[in-house]
Amino acid sequence: MDRIKTKYLGLELSSPVILSSSGLTSTLPRIQAAEKAGVGAVVLKSIFEEQIMNEVAHVEAYSDYPEAADYVQAYVQENSLNQYLDLIRSAKQQCSIPIIASINCHQDGQWVNYARVIEEAGADALELNIFLLPTDKEVPASELEKNYLNIITRVKETVSIPLAVKLGAGFTNPLAVVREIYYRNVKGVVLFNRFYPTDIDIEKMTVCAGDIFSHASELSNVLRWTAMVNGSLPLIDVAVSTGVHDGADVVKAMLAGASAVEVASVVYEKGLDVVAQMNEFVADWMRRHEFQGTAEVIGKLNAKNIPNPALYERTQFMKYFSKHE
Repeated sequence: MDRIKTKYLGLELSSPVILSSSGLTSTLPRIQAAEKAGVGAVVLKSIFEEQIMNEVAHVEAYSDYPEAADYVQAYVQENSLNQYLDLIRSAKQQCSIPIIASINCHQDGQWVNYARVIEEAGADALELNIFLLPTDKEVPASELEKNYLNIITRVKETVSIPLAVKLGAGFTNPLAVVREIYYRNVKGVVLFNRFYPTDIDIEKMTVCAGDIFSHASELSNVLRWTAMVNGSLPLIDVAVSTGVHDGADVVKAMLAGASAVEVASVVYEKGLDVVAQMNEFVADWMRRHEFQGTAEVIGKLNAKNIPNPALYERTQFMKYFSKHE
């Protein structure tokens, strides 16, 4: 299906559908199955800065030899990282689709060195998943954004492979943040990160996990910001994540300005066959509308290319729907 080929982060993808960072991309057999199903690329399951550091702390806490702390820390970090590097190398040897590594982090620290060895292992690109939950009322939003940008700057100084930054939807001004990211020569942004969902069990009166899978209804907000980012900053690639559940959603994302989409929830729920269904839908839609390539589709309905950009800026429900009874 040459018609649905796309370019993302400077990489040639046979399909705009990327299998996102999850357990679905945690082993070589799963990556090979995803390639066979027709994905354009995979984002490997993230290596977690926090997880490794917690593992180090746990081992150190039970050590009878405090003087061995440095050795223990180095051993745990190296062991966790080496497993990840082995996955990158084996995936690159056995698969032909782009392999995008992923680091999940929340602060600027020694983990930045992970990025360098990930590049050396052969990853085609790196997705940086920065998670900072603003729980301190004394810390202004500007400080949180500064922390994000410091992390990005350090990683960019460390690697030369394409970098994408996966963002949460909670920024005061996402466009300003994406602009600053673009100024740091980042190739792409992923909109949006879906954080660990929280719920409350009213019978047990305990805090529990919410629904871990995304829903199609979550796509709307992502389309809004994709259209505005692509309209104002067309030189930075956008991948849509969260809420993509069928081929029509892929087309919507591309029209809004996405070069690719990242999926996981729908694959968990329906299996890898859904990827081929998405690809076929996109190809058929493009044929029916006489598009020869995805470059003609991407951004066609972004905030700059439609007659009334205010359609993406409407946020007040009652103002537009108060007449409906």
